[in-house]
Amino acid sequence: MNNTVLIVEDSEDILDLMEYTLSKDGYDVITCIDTSNIKDILDEEDVSLILMDRNLPGVEGSQYISKIRQEGYNQPVIYVSAKDSSEQILEGFERGGDDYITKPFNLNELKARVKAVIKRSGGLQDVIKHRDITYHASNKTFTIQDKEIKLTHLEHDLLLEFMKNKDVLLTRDILLERVWENSLNKQSKTVNVAIKRLKEQIDPSGEKNYIQAIRGEGYIFC
Repeated sequence: MNNTVLIVEDSEDILDLMEYTLSKDGYDVITCIDTSNIKDILDEEDVSLILMDRNLPGVEGSQYISKIRQEGYNQPVIYVSAKDSSEQILEGFERGGDDYITKPFNLNELKARVKAVIKRSGGLQDVIKHRDITYHASNKTFTIQDKEIKLTHLEHDLLLEFMKNKDVLLTRDILLERVWENSLNKQSKTVNVAIKRLKEQIDPSGEKNYIQAIRGEGYIFC
């Protein structure tokens, strides 16, 4: 699966150049000219890295990142900014930045820093969110509406696999391969039973319908 980079930049020329450069390097790229729908994107997409301008319409980029950090959004951030004094760069790091690139920038430097930050972050965000479910990688816990839910080791691995592949059809064979791995108990009915138990834990009333069964195919987490 390709790494997804979100670029937030109000200069269309710079935005287009960065998008072309990173797309050519194999990244999936999402672009924004302002911050109006960033949280929607972070909720819906598995964003590996944010490239954030600081001079944006109506908002200062690093202040915005600092704000959403407090709300649980922990995707790595590289500021790409014309603010280039040592004080301004330090300010960027203090406001949740993982790296800092000053404008004008070299495209090879951009690619190298993007690659390094994604590699350093390990590819898996510390926090993964979907609807009202949040996964905290640091302590391997799930919360629903900020209340921790107790899961078995198997249920943990199964729900994490679903959250990493939301809106993707996962067949029973794929789930057996990824979640059960070397277990001797690798049967389709094992998946059915485990998913039934997981549903009882995360959606006891059945109202939220996180996990949908596709007859003869598998399951979709949505």
